[in-house]
Amino acid sequence: MYKLLRSILFLFDAEKVHHFVMRGLYLCNKFVLTRKIFSASFTVKNPKLETEFLGIKFANPVGLAAGFDKNAQFTDALANCGFGFIEIGTVTPKAQGGNEKPRLFRLKKDHAIVNRMGFNNAGMEAIKKSLIQRKNKKIVIGGNIGRNKLTSNEDAKLDYLQCFEALFDHVDYFVVNVSSPNTPNLRELQEKEPLQALLESLQQQNLQQKVAKPILLKIAPDLNSSQIDEIIEIVNNTKIDGLIVANTTTSRENLQTDSKIVEKLGAGGVSGKPLALRSTQMIKYIKDKSNGQIPMIAVGGIHSAQDALDKLDAGATLVQLYTGFIYEGPALVKSINRALLKRKN
Repeated sequence: MYKLLRSILFLFDAEKVHHFVMRGLYLCNKFVLTRKIFSASFTVKNPKLETEFLGIKFANPVGLAAGFDKNAQFTDALANCGFGFIEIGTVTPKAQGGNEKPRLFRLKKDHAIVNRMGFNNAGMEAIKKSLIQRKNKKIVIGGNIGRNKLTSNEDAKLDYLQCFEALFDHVDYFVVNVSSPNTPNLRELQEKEPLQALLESLQQQNLQQKVAKPILLKIAPDLNSSQIDEIIEIVNNTKIDGLIVANTTTSRENLQTDSKIVEKLGAGGVSGKPLALRSTQMIKYIKDKSNGQIPMIAVGGIHSAQDALDKLDAGATLVQLYTGFIYEGPALVKSINRALLKRKN
């Protein structure tokens, strides 16, 4: 059924379809009957799926990655798709429109997406309001934060601190996004000195709260081994709580789509199946290098239950979907949770 729907939706512009589908989910959630049908169709409720991670209890370990519900407008509807947690954002202090359209493209042969969205979002105050107004307070919410496009890297720390303060009472954990390829020079913040300074500032503010919230760092799949080693060192030095592995890649290697078509699409990060092996390798590398001491959430190329199991076996505790959710539909969430139950029984 979903494959038929997907074949129709994929005839139209990717970003317009995204907004159309999200509005549809929102409307379905408005009515008791459709809400119950959705929940019954895709949610697997079982105490054996409950997962504790960084002191937070998740109903199940399958989440939705940042970028899907940037403005926290659809968390109630998405919760009915069976997710154990939803990460909103990336959130910046000021609202911004993002990069010029079109900026979201499908690579159907690769089961992948190219995006150069550019942190388009409604700004931290509007998103804070959406979080306050949500009805489902049980599902775990992560807050993915970044800097505005016009903020220099020298001043970026203030942007992250502002978002951290604004969202603190309304999310369960934070994700520091310095790895998107779609904001100019943002990835320079992954370098050792600026990254350590940024994370130390956030930790300082975090520890001033009555109860600190977990802080994770989302890293790029394009880092080499020595850069990953530096990340591990920074995590240990700053005592942040963990990593999300990994963001989109700027690489265009080993794609099945014609190279001329890919080149014509232009810049942007690739997500989906092409990331599967790389993100799993990074998770295993980090686990081995850190002696399993760094908690991780896996994202990148999860299009089947086996893909998710591979990430968990490599060393992650939770997994997140984005492109796989688009290509495979909400049944993927159910499939992963059923596979996990089968393992536990």
